[in-house]
Amino acid sequence: MTDVLDEGPFFHGTKADLRVGDLLTAGYRSNYRPEVTMNHIYFTALVEGAGLAAELAAGEGSPRVYAVEPTGPFEDDPNVTDKKFPGNPTRSYRSSEPLEVVGEVTDWPRLAPEALQAWRDRLAVILEDERGEIIN
Repeated sequence: MTDVLDEGPFFHGTKADLRVGDLLTAGYRSNYRPEVTMNHIYFTALVEGAGLAAELAAGEGSPRVYAVEPTGPFEDDPNVTDKKFPGNPTRSYRSSEPLEVVGEVTDWPRLAPEALQAWRDRLAVILEDERGEIIN
């Protein structure tokens, strides 16, 4: 891949406790469909998007947002690009290569409990609908 899709910086939201230098890799269960093992690792250039992903992530830990750098080529996330939003206004990407953690973002905007519940409700409806399939 020779075209630069985005200069970044890039972020990944999760409930995992990570350190600088850790690598995030594909091959784990989806946060949204646990029966699906993901072939890609997902990230965004919008800290708010990573924060939302962290809030919605599976697991018991605290939501965290990490600054990350792709270690290989990446592409627009087809789960949101053109399927749900023309172009890539969410600046969401995926890669089959690891992402390296380069820092933790501690001042990302948190959602109010009501807004977070609204997102969870919306996600549940999307996933119940057959069009809510994850492109893996």
